[in-house]
Amino acid sequence: MVPRSAADERIIRQKETILSRFSNAVMERIPIHFLVVALFLALPLQAQDTHPVALEGLAAFENPGESWAISGGVTASLETDNQLDISPGTGVLVNIPQGHQGRDLLTNFEHGDIDLELDYMMARGSNSGIYLQGRYEVQLLDSWNVKQPTAGDNGGIYERWDENRPEGERGYQGHPPRQNASRAPGLWQHLEISFRAPRFDSQGRKIANAKIIRATLNGVTIHEDVELSGPTRGALGDGEVSRGPLRLQGDHGAVAFRNISIRQYDRPAPSVNGLSYKVFEGLFTEVPDFDTLKVVKSGASESLTTDVGTLPNQFLIHYAGTLDIKEAGDYRFTLNASGGAGVLRINGQPTVSIENNQGTISLPKGAAAVELMYARQASWGSPGFVLSVSGEGLRRHVLSEDLLGETNGPNPIYVKAGEKPILRSFMDLPKGDRITHAASVSSLDNVHYTYDLNRGNMVQIWRGEFLDATPMWHSRGNGTSRPNGSVEYLVEHPALLVNELKDRQAKWQNDTSGVDFKSRGYLLDDKDNPTFRYEIYGTSVQDKIRVVSEGRGIQRTLTFSNSPDNLYVRLAIGRSIAEDNENRYLVDDQSYYLDIEGEESPQPFIRSVGEQEELLVPVRPKLTYTILF
Repeated sequence: MVPRSAADERIIRQKETILSRFSNAVMERIPIHFLVVALFLALPLQAQDTHPVALEGLAAFENPGESWAISGGVTASLETDNQLDISPGTGVLVNIPQGHQGRDLLTNFEHGDIDLELDYMMARGSNSGIYLQGRYEVQLLDSWNVKQPTAGDNGGIYERWDENRPEGERGYQGHPPRQNASRAPGLWQHLEISFRAPRFDSQGRKIANAKIIRATLNGVTIHEDVELSGPTRGALGDGEVSRGPLRLQGDHGAVAFRNISIRQYDRPAPSVNGLSYKVFEGLFTEVPDFDTLKVVKSGASESLTTDVGTLPNQFLIHYAGTLDIKEAGDYRFTLNASGGAGVLRINGQPTVSIENNQGTISLPKGAAAVELMYARQASWGSPGFVLSVSGEGLRRHVLSEDLLGETNGPNPIYVKAGEKPILRSFMDLPKGDRITHAASVSSLDNVHYTYDLNRGNMVQIWRGEFLDATPMWHSRGNGTSRPNGSVEYLVEHPALLVNELKDRQAKWQNDTSGVDFKSRGYLLDDKDNPTFRYEIYGTSVQDKIRVVSEGRGIQRTLTFSNSPDNLYVRLAIGRSIAEDNENRYLVDDQSYYLDIEGEESPQPFIRSVGEQEELLVPVRPKLTYTILF
């Protein structure tokens, strides 16, 4: 499963609808009501022109060195440094510099503004990097057990370098990731970067720095709005450019890449000018005849905004101006409003209505007449709206003041490891299921897990900070909390750990009816670590879960009393499960390792269930296994 976290969830806050519609008939004087749209997208909207980098061969790259190759699969050793083992096929780009003259790999295309998305795998102890435009490095490193990452760790923006600075100060302006979201060597990691290239005037002088708009690693936001004042150490060339190649570091260590996709943003953004506005006071329940109303304020404005001085509690502001379209094409406009509603008309055509705060229109190059109407009806919160435009080759560009009143949600309420060793709450899974009796357990090693008390099973583990309790504790709350780190979901839906099967191919039951399940709570040791207890099928189970030393993963010891012969434990479920070596398995497309201790019989077995695979083992009096991730 692709790692996710609470960071993914905060992209979309809330969509709140009041009353009815303010529609295309805005200028036809039909009765209207207003909507509060409290949705504001913090991320740039992505264009649809996503281009995967073909990895059937090395044709996408310029003069690849001997250390680079294409394979069908790759694995790494947890015990041996800088070692990757490959299998025949295509789809995976691998660098193995041992025995070769390792060198960096450059794409045969150049980029400016870009969204980059890819999976990568580090060998143990390995070091690599991704250079945007060949000049700004995002570090790739085996930082599996690092607690306090630096700019030189995995996901860090590497330092700039100046030999003329004093010793110990030559490296500067590096940016560490917000937290260490790294996975173990040999596991696939997922990286997304939104990058804005530097800007230059007509004489080639830089007028704006490059910027990492956002970077996420394994579902966790690690950078946001980071300006890059210049190239990082080891950059390609001395200066900065508007376009440059993507560069993968290949002279340091073994690394693999797959699923590389590129979104280029090279279409110039429209702009608004010649704006004038009129303000009308009132609580409007229908579109008025403006000729019959008194204008309480009017004037020219340099931007679309509600910041035009003192305004009534309820008002309608009407803007008229010109939209300068620099390149013909289809454009998607989004109008988000706070405490009221908005409508956008371009060349007399209703483009955004209250029924849908987005609209697409095909526009020729040149000037277009634009009208924006925002009506504020609510007496709470700050009035405001944000108008943005996006499209193929155009990243979300804000045409108004980028302010939306009080719509970005409450300040988050984070629970740190150690503050509450165990927190009971609801917990939602990605497919929409809710664990109603969840106990989330923290550790100072920054590895945490959630346990389903109703089914006796661990549902997720994560590395990073502990919990975001905002949904539970803000205002009335809904009782849920969310992991605040890089999550590995162990189940897609609420599921039992233990089942009684007639044979090895019998269906796994997840409903507690008919299994005589009884939770017996948990016992705490002297460090507040719980051991969960329950009964199922007349068998007593003790479930002891502890964090592995150095925060490498989770160890689980299950003890069974009075178990029947046909009782099984499902150790893992995922898209794929493969035996890596003796008693070690790679689970869910190399998302985590599972090590089974001991060689007692009966042995585990893998079975296929639809599009997934399961790792099962018959119950033993004592069963211990470790999840490394």
